[in-house]
Amino acid sequence: MNDKLTTIAFDADDTLWHNERFFKLTQEYFAELLADHAERDHLMDRLLEAEKRNIRHYGYGIKGFTLSMIETAIQVTDDRVPARVIRQLIEAGQEMLAHPIELLPHAREAIEAVSGTHKVLLITKGDLIDQERKLAQSGLGELFDGVEIVSEKTATTYATIFAQYGDGPDASMMVGNSMRSDVVAPIEAGCWGVHVPHGLVWEIEQAETPIASPRFHELRDLGGLAMLVARIS
Repeated sequence: MNDKLTTIAFDADDTLWHNERFFKLTQEYFAELLADHAERDHLMDRLLEAEKRNIRHYGYGIKGFTLSMIETAIQVTDDRVPARVIRQLIEAGQEMLAHPIELLPHAREAIEAVSGTHKVLLITKGDLIDQERKLAQSGLGELFDGVEIVSEKTATTYATIFAQYGDGPDASMMVGNSMRSDVVAPIEAGCWGVHVPHGLVWEIEQAETPIASPRFHELRDLGGLAMLVARIS
C-alpha cells in the first residue's frame, strides 16, 4: 500500500456549503401542507420510503426530492391532493433550486491550504445542472484540478476516479460529511476517509463509523484539515 498522500478530494453539499438544512425546511413546509391528511411522523416515514425507492429513477438532488414529495402527497390523500398543493410543492422545489450558496466555515481556506502540495478534486453526487450551478456560485471552481459529479459514491467510483486523476486510491483522501458516501466507501476503496460532521444528516447517508480502520480520521471542521494532511503526507 502506498502511504504517500498525493490527491485530496472534497465532497460538496454540507462539506463546502450548506445544503441539508434547506431540505429540512422544505420538509416542514410539506408537513404543514399535508397536516389535514397525515400525522407528521407518518408523513416523513412515507416520504423517506419514496425517496429511497425513487433514487434509482431520479437520482439524488432537489428534483427527485420534489417528485417524491408529490408522490407521497398523492398517496396519503388517496389521489385527492388538491392541485393547489401540488403547485406549492413544485414552487418549493424551484425555490430550493434558486437558493444562493452559503459556504461553510474554512471551506476556501482548507482547499487553498492543500492545493499547493496536492492534487485537489471535487467529487459530488446529485443533479448535474444543480451541482454545476452551486459550484459556479460558490466561487471555488478554479481551485480544483478536477470535478466529478457522479450518480452514486461507491468504492468502485472512488477507485476509478483516483486512478484517473491521481496515483490510485491508496494515495488519495476523501473529505466529507456523509459517513456512508464520503468515509466508508472511500476506505473500502483503500483511501483515507476524513469525516467532517455536519449537524444535519440525511437518514440514507448514515452508516457505522469505521473506527477500526487506520485510514479513518474525524475533524471538528475543515480548519483542521491542513494539519492532518501534513501529518499524513
